[in-house]
Amino acid sequence: MTTIPLTKRGAESLKAELHRLKTVERHAVVQAIAEARAQGDLSENAEYDAAKDKQGFIEGRILEIEGKLAAAQIIDPSTLDAGGRVVFGATVDLEEEASGTEVTYQITGDDEADIKQGRISIGSPIARALIGKEAGDVAEVQAPGGIKRYEIVEVRYV
Repeated sequence: MTTIPLTKRGAESLKAELHRLKTVERHAVVQAIAEARAQGDLSENAEYDAAKDKQGFIEGRILEIEGKLAAAQIIDPSTLDAGGRVVFGATVDLEEEASGTEVTYQITGDDEADIKQGRISIGSPIARALIGKEAGDVAEVQAPGGIKRYEIVEVRYV
């Protein structure tokens, strides 16, 4: 079985979602199914069909999260000692050479990636270009508009 890299925060987020699905969502959908059954004929009962679909989704998501957590390799960035190199979990300050625009990204697992929060997937082109580099290095990233060059300003393990 292959391992799935997750930051400590990402694992905690998945555990919280799993807890919510098992304790809140699962109970609510069982209630909705019971209420729909009480209405009588199930063959033309849209509420029953919708509740059963939601139940299937919830159970599928529970299995998915449990599988990911079972295969997870949880990495706490604050305990890393990568000698200043960019590794999984690192937070990297970058400056685009052409425009001077500064951005900050944390390299995370696929499930944690959220560009609006500054978290990019380890499999993304920019993360692949950054891995192994250190402050002062330049990473070239193939973007839809051509090659972009980013200077690594700082690498942190927060």
